[in-house]
Amino acid sequence: MIRIGPESLGSTRLLKEYGVKYAYLAGAMYKGIASKELVVALGKAGFLGYLGTGGMARSEVESAIRYIQSALDRGQGYGLNLLCNMERPELEDEVVDLCLQYGVRFVEAAAFIQLTPSVVRYRLHGIRQNERGEVVVPNRVLAKVSRPEVARVFMEPAPAAIVDQLVAQGHLTPAQAQLSRQVPMAHEICVEADSGGHTDQGVAYALMPAIFTLRDEVQRRFAYEKSILVGAAGGIGTPHAAAAAFAMGADFVLTGSINQCTVESGISDSAKDLLQTAGVNDTAYAPAGDMFELGAKVQVLKRGVFFLPGPTNCTSSTSGIGRWMTSTRKPVSSWKPSISSDRSRMSGRKRGPITCEAIPPRLPMSSRIPGRRCCSSFAGISFNPRAWPSRVSRISG
Repeated sequence: MIRIGPESLGSTRLLKEYGVKYAYLAGAMYKGIASKELVVALGKAGFLGYLGTGGMARSEVESAIRYIQSALDRGQGYGLNLLCNMERPELEDEVVDLCLQYGVRFVEAAAFIQLTPSVVRYRLHGIRQNERGEVVVPNRVLAKVSRPEVARVFMEPAPAAIVDQLVAQGHLTPAQAQLSRQVPMAHEICVEADSGGHTDQGVAYALMPAIFTLRDEVQRRFAYEKSILVGAAGGIGTPHAAAAAFAMGADFVLTGSINQCTVESGISDSAKDLLQTAGVNDTAYAPAGDMFELGAKVQVLKRGVFFLPGPTNCTSSTSGIGRWMTSTRKPVSSWKPSISSDRSRMSGRKRGPITCEAIPPRLPMSSRIPGRRCCSSFAGISFNPRAWPSRVSRISG
């Protein structure tokens, strides 16, 4: 009988270039739920974890970087999350500035649907040619994707328009701009199937082969010196699931929600207790509060929380709230619209009829955050799981 050890799974090139013992990465989770302590514990055990920088202040991120660097030995891996923010791109710039200042070599790019100057600036910073004529890119970007069209963006070289902009701003030299055409934006693509938190509800058995085919096509077109690695994420919470991912040909696996139950996780003990006892059918889908207008969904825990039974789409959830409000003897017509009727007609999409600013005191909801729509909050999403551990818990992926 041939024994296959965990060290032999996945890409040997990733093990070498990432400085890890196992082809096993731990993804970032919002508000430091993927905490600095978790990142350190993973690094010391031969894995690599990404700090969940989303929602953290710059000072908190900087303090966490210093903690991680002081706790890990030289050569032990760690990384940071770079969360796309189209509304406030300066938040991306802050994370990139800190990464470059402290020499953070590994970044997990998440929630991108198109490339931004920030992620391109990080990727191409310090790009050079060695004495053998090989292109060396010090900074590694792992792109989490759930759609082939987004994967293609990261598999191809950085867009010329953004590169030219960075040259004009002095972030890159003309020589570096030329070298950027020879490397992909990301050498590591992580295929995110149906997962906790934001999800496209993709099926791994369909997504992985599609991304493999796309990778081979892009590789032939650009003839990169090093091939693009493809990993798997989403629903990997047991050894059987990890083994299935490697059997499909994954170069690495990346876990998320399962790590919330660890001692080092930044989520509350109450939320850990809820997740520890959750079963495979104890989740549901709800509108994403931060990407509501795009129709995005998040996967949330429904067992043991204030998740509205039954409705799983915005329209039915809104109707449920309307019926509940009828019982409060407060006319629904007196509530403030969430969006103008003109904008609704222009977009052709149905919107929730209320905002959380209009929630009356009697409404038993955990959140009254201005600008968040009731259907999202009522569905059981906690925008800060540590703040309301006894009310709701969000599965983050």
